[in-house]
Amino acid sequence: MDMKGKKILIISANKFEDTELEYPLNQLKAKGAKIIIAGPSKEPFYGKGGTKIKPDMTLNDLSTEFDLLILPGGKAPEIIRKNEKLLEFVRQFNDLGKPIAAICHGPQILISAGIMNGRMATSYFQVAKELKNAGATYLDEPVVVDRNIITSRKPADLPQFVQAIFDYKD
Repeated sequence: MDMKGKKILIISANKFEDTELEYPLNQLKAKGAKIIIAGPSKEPFYGKGGTKIKPDMTLNDLSTEFDLLILPGGKAPEIIRKNEKLLEFVRQFNDLGKPIAAICHGPQILISAGIMNGRMATSYFQVAKELKNAGATYLDEPVVVDRNIITSRKPADLPQFVQAIFDYKD
């Protein structure tokens, strides 16, 4: 995917895995993408390692105008996966066939949105059982791409994760 001029949405909250938000953000920005960050409110939220993020919009303001959705891991997905507006947005984004990239615990949001049945995916090992219970085929690989859904396991897989986003053909 050519990133020049693409609008990319990153959704997260407190206790996100710092590198899983920062690495894709910096790599995609360097390729000319416009990054928008959404959080539970307009208040800053913090990564597990202390990274402070000031969101551009809230979960109440989500729209499908974006070209790509990124869901970093850490503890944040567990916090925001209960937000019905977020889940409805993820379902709409998926229904449009737009790419969704989720790493580590990020797939928990996809599970809660009910879009993983019949899909192949990976995640942090602790989420594997949840993916299987949601009807997904779990693969213990650095990156799994199944149609519009790109998943990855952990921070060590970030280079492959971002490369899969760059290689994605829409």
